[in-house]
Amino acid sequence: MSRTKPVALVSGVAAAAVLLGVVSYTATKPASPGASGSSSVAEVSADPSAGVYAELEAYARRDASDRLALGRADAPVVLIEYADFKCGYCGKFARDTEPVLVKKYVDAGTLRIEWRNFPIFGEESEAVARASWAAGRQGRFWEFHRAAYAEGAKEKGFGKDRLAALAKEAGVPDAARFARDTDGAAARAAVRADQEQGYALGATSTPSFLINGRPIAGAQPLETFTKAIEAAAKTAKARP
Repeated sequence: MSRTKPVALVSGVAAAAVLLGVVSYTATKPASPGASGSSSVAEVSADPSAGVYAELEAYARRDASDRLALGRADAPVVLIEYADFKCGYCGKFARDTEPVLVKKYVDAGTLRIEWRNFPIFGEESEAVARASWAAGRQGRFWEFHRAAYAEGAKEKGFGKDRLAALAKEAGVPDAARFARDTDGAAARAAVRADQEQGYALGATSTPSFLINGRPIAGAQPLETFTKAIEAAAKTAKARP
């Protein structure tokens, strides 16, 4: 989303910015080895509408041709993830939580997951974000995502040779095209658009999420996501 937003979104964005801005983002810098997630646990009320900003649902693209998304474009619930491949807790979410959500909700047609590149850790973050987009151009984004978030992957860095190796591991068929796309203007523009959307929401670190207009900050426990998804599904089902 560009910096110019529809007026109808402004109040919801401002509220989300406050919510995301006050949460501790310790997920980006684990305090100790083996830490399991953010120290600030998001509460999901029994009231499905609590903490939900309907205006923010418009951030979901629901584009059936989006290579950086999983699930039906018309799924009742959309989880948008703003993440960085150099973020340790983003990797934990990708390895431990996301597969459960995919199996339980995406495969059942309830949930769609839309990825947003939100690189905040410098040049390598920017480079791997563009590379993930380039892999997506050849239909291998999620394979690249899995390889880049594998245990120990980020410790190897995301230099040019490493990105090429990840693309090979992900099964990207055309290495030359991958290299061109990674360094191209289209990749830079796509990553910048995702970044601007995240910053507009007040996200200052990763991972950050929207679930049908409900902001969730940090790599929260699985239960936080399942409660939010089921509440959103209930609300969507009750709509006329």
